[in-house]
Amino acid sequence: MSLQQVFDDLLAAYGPQHWWPGDTPFEVMVGAVLTQNTAWGNVEKAIANLQKNDALSAEAIVACEHDRLAAWLKPSGYFNIKATRLQNFCRWYLAQGGFEALSQRPTDELRHGLLSVNGVGPETADDMLLYAFERPVFVIDAYTRRLFSRLGLLDGKLGYETLRGHFETALPADVALFNEYHALIVRHAKQACRKRPLCEACPLAVDCMAAG
Repeated sequence: MSLQQVFDDLLAAYGPQHWWPGDTPFEVMVGAVLTQNTAWGNVEKAIANLQKNDALSAEAIVACEHDRLAAWLKPSGYFNIKATRLQNFCRWYLAQGGFEALSQRPTDELRHGLLSVNGVGPETADDMLLYAFERPVFVIDAYTRRLFSRLGLLDGKLGYETLRGHFETALPADVALFNEYHALIVRHAKQACRKRPLCEACPLAVDCMAAG
């Protein structure tokens, strides 16, 4: 079973997922920081708090008192840490000239810059690259490791960059494909390929080593 076949089967089972659920590239980037270790519904509540207080801009986030920002981010969990990380990111974002300036950078250079920000790791950076900057970068997360380990296609214990390289080598460098694939993996992992898998509900079970 190829990585392309997994995508085709997931798309046939679930249909398009219409990701990323953000209105603007900046909102997508804020969401990428806030979604660490929490469900998207909690992120939406935190972003709604920022919107309600006219604080969904890099300038407003940087200018905001830390404790006030943390209170607005409380629904997303780890709110003090996330307030610090979000302000770190927004300071860097403004210092680099904002979205238009960053959009002009080659992908590798932009990725290196994102990873230089305290609190932005590979998964967060790649979420931003794929969903905000529309670069063909494949996002690796815990769901990806779980699914493809169970399928027997990849060793989920491999390093992030190694796994990312496997996907980017095996698949066409297509933003729409990578966008949809990551969203489908998340949908499938929540619906069927859970920590305790529901193999009877899995559209990939016939080809899955873990399904027996």
